[in-house]
Amino acid sequence: MNLRIISKDEICRVASMAQTIEIVKQAFAQLSSGHAEVPVRTQLGVAPHNGVALFMPAYLSKSDQLGIKVVAVFPNNVEQGIPTINALVVVVDAETGQPSAVMDGTYLTALRTGAASGAATDLLACDATPVAAIFGAGVQGRTQLEAICEVRAIEKVWVFDIDEASAGAYVDEMQMRGGRIPTDIVVASSASEAVQDADIICATTTSRTPVFDASDVRPGTHINAVGGFTPDTQEIPDDIIHRAQLFVDSREACWAEAGDLIIPRAKGLISEADIRAELGEVVSGTKQGRSDDHAITLFKSVGNAVQDVAVAAMVLDAARKLGLGTEVEV
Repeated sequence: MNLRIISKDEICRVASMAQTIEIVKQAFAQLSSGHAEVPVRTQLGVAPHNGVALFMPAYLSKSDQLGIKVVAVFPNNVEQGIPTINALVVVVDAETGQPSAVMDGTYLTALRTGAASGAATDLLACDATPVAAIFGAGVQGRTQLEAICEVRAIEKVWVFDIDEASAGAYVDEMQMRGGRIPTDIVVASSASEAVQDADIICATTTSRTPVFDASDVRPGTHINAVGGFTPDTQEIPDDIIHRAQLFVDSREACWAEAGDLIIPRAKGLISEADIRAELGEVVSGTKQGRSDDHAITLFKSVGNAVQDVAVAAMVLDAARKLGLGTEVEV
């Protein structure tokens, strides 16, 4: 059996953000229309090291794509200067069951998470959104900015991180990216400074307490909340969850894992009926997006294996055509 090994650099060569956003849209559409088999991911706590390992399989029947991602999230890694998220994705031939490829899943996770927010921003944000706020200056914060700039004309970016040095490094790097990313990127001295003028907010942290105040959020703002993925994490204030028009990647997964929704539901502030739509339903046109330009819209994502498998299949197809990756016999 031959297995193709694909590196992060090779993924970067073949997967543009614009293309990935469209792939993720269609993956979400398959999920919401019942054309995907996705069990709620298995989470394995590694308490002595403040970590969690996740096992995320999916089969997309319409596109006939099968695979699994193994991802480990260890927040303490930041103290060692290594990524907090590390992952591998295995693509499996859906016809034969033979593994076809193994690829870096760390960058792919950041790419597809950014693409999900890009898709949500494209479908839910107001047309004129010149100012963005990014919470969390890590890898996820970088692809979030790349993705929202792909679908909206962003002119100024505020970035806030509890580690000011990380925020400064983020600014230095992202100002040099070019393309659709603006050079007017500034470290915010406070969460309030970041949010007060923002048209789009991207939250990418694993915080257990809200990262900004509800009173600072303007009418018409769109929020992508993608950092928290466990029942005890909460990036978004209760009052925003109560007031916003809520959209999710997966109802089942979010009610099982998203503290941003679970915590306010336990307080009686929202119910399952308050989810307006899964993003895939908005993609397919079966549900409406934002109702008007004054509403606050919020996209909550805990991440879904359909994203990983669809993007990995795209990468594998491109790698085969370009002769990229290393084939090994196993």
